[in-house]
Amino acid sequence: MQTLELNLGSKTQITDYIAENHLMPYEAGIFREMLTAIETNNQKELDWFSGFGDSFRVITMNVHAYRKGLEFGFTEISFDKYGWFTRPVFLDKEELRFGDTSRYGNYSQIDLGHGRNGLWTYALHYSFGTAGGGYCLSVYGKQFKSREDALSFALNELKAMMTKKIGSTDTTNDKQPIILATLRDIEKAQLGMVQLSLF
Repeated sequence: MQTLELNLGSKTQITDYIAENHLMPYEAGIFREMLTAIETNNQKELDWFSGFGDSFRVITMNVHAYRKGLEFGFTEISFDKYGWFTRPVFLDKEELRFGDTSRYGNYSQIDLGHGRNGLWTYALHYSFGTAGGGYCLSVYGKQFKSREDALSFALNELKAMMTKKIGSTDTTNDKQPIILATLRDIEKAQLGMVQLSLF
């Protein structure tokens, strides 16, 4: 990785990096901020960016992670032993399992949690039997105003994934008993949410 020291004379180094790399939109925005800081002689802002790493790649990824965390109300700035931004811990985390059959031992799972400001998100781990995938709770997840909204969205996503696999001829990866058990559990959860909303 390219080691650097950001200062008022770093403009050429930044513009060269921009020209030599394909940037994500968030990276381009952060570099525009750095260039503006140089143009306005704002060394204090450059020092703030420098606090996020010792290379352009690390700085931009860490600043982006920090700012995504702010959207959930996480304000702490800390780094792991490798210099990467520390993942915030979501509050009131729940793990909900679907399609757990004793015969196969596979299941899908929805994790729910919220940030310090009350915004909720979810993670999804799905299993069709042998095939599956998923992702963890993260500040990059979709944002919801309530637990119920997050759960409803996650249930619909999992339901759509499972429904597409009904009748799959790939019997190695897609186990119909697991898929159908998962759909039954989703239906129970959705019915339970409707009944709770009536009270």
